[in-house]
Amino acid sequence: MRCSPLSPNWAILAAIFALATPSLYAQSSAQPHWVATWSTAPVAEVNRHDAFTVPTTLRQIVHLSLGGSAIRVTLTNELGVNSLNIGGAAVALPTAAWTGGAIQPGTSIPLTFNGQPSITIPPGAVAVSDPVKVTLAPLSNLAITLSIPGQKIATLTQHDLALQTNYVAAGSPMDAPTLDNATTTHSYEFLKDVEVAAPHAATIVAFGDSITDGWKSTTGGNDTWPDDLANRLQANAATRDLGVINMGISGNRILHDGWGPNALSRFDSEVLAPPGVKYVIILESINDIGVAYDSTNPHDIVTAQDLIAGISQMAARAHAHGIKVFGATLTPYMGAKYASTAGDAVRQAVNHWIRTTSQLDGVVDFDKATHDPANPEVYAPAFDCGDHLHPNDAGFQAMAAAINLNFFIKH
Repeated sequence: MRCSPLSPNWAILAAIFALATPSLYAQSSAQPHWVATWSTAPVAEVNRHDAFTVPTTLRQIVHLSLGGSAIRVTLTNELGVNSLNIGGAAVALPTAAWTGGAIQPGTSIPLTFNGQPSITIPPGAVAVSDPVKVTLAPLSNLAITLSIPGQKIATLTQHDLALQTNYVAAGSPMDAPTLDNATTTHSYEFLKDVEVAAPHAATIVAFGDSITDGWKSTTGGNDTWPDDLANRLQANAATRDLGVINMGISGNRILHDGWGPNALSRFDSEVLAPPGVKYVIILESINDIGVAYDSTNPHDIVTAQDLIAGISQMAARAHAHGIKVFGATLTPYMGAKYASTAGDAVRQAVNHWIRTTSQLDGVVDFDKATHDPANPEVYAPAFDCGDHLHPNDAGFQAMAAAINLNFFIKH
């Protein structure tokens, strides 16, 4: 069975949105405590189809982990090589079905940047919106609409596995209830994070590759293990002030660039930089192993000690910022296209170190939670999506269930 997310009262939330107006906290002496409630890890994609050369409206849905009394949104051009012009941005409540990018009437709120409706983001930079006072429930969905003026963009800063159905249209108004003649996309464009004002709250970073990103989970189901962890946190009174952000990139590796920057190079911007981070769960290196020990095309050779050194480096950097680090054991991979017995020996060696080292603050034993007890080198059949590398929805739930919530009780 699928974990059941809390169901926010949409009528109440719609009324709150209808009354809300953008408001800068600079007008008040009280400064909010910002916490990342949703985020995604950017990758660079060559704009081969010349997208955005005409005025374009993007409407994208995000699933929040933590609620709060105000929000702000970060847009990103971190991997771009041209300046990115944002003509406008808005947030709204999506309808339950979300067909055509439909939002609930009267809930659209424009965002501003230093009081202005538009902003130009230089290459390599991000832009944080002004705060908007509006109450959002945990585990609720938020629609973010961007108006992109026609421009030449050589490289898109995007996340290509959104696991949501998003919409693209030519020049629709940002507050339009639906986007006319829209096409669908399953990526996030130019979105970095959503932050909420939530006193005493903190967030957990789920840092990893496709198994964290959620490859093979149900699109629109919010069924990744970070999603399932967020559900567990909200169901437990002692952990309801904790959010989870998913910083997985499918194909990612620790020591070499793959799809997206290598884990060591992106660690600072995706673990140390987001506001409110107190914990990180690291699940990385199965792609390093798979590539290095592929029986048909071994390359970028690494050893278990190389991978352990990489995880140790990340742990040291997190600890220097007061962030606790939990090592996740690597899930089974025998039967996957790039699997080998030599590679599995490296996986076992890395897992042994994770289970026994004093350099980490705790262990999340995803391997134990998902392997077949009769054959520990492979997934339990009930948890295998079919490619022998990624879990299915039930496997992701088993992973989340293996996380000891006591790790996060006192922050």
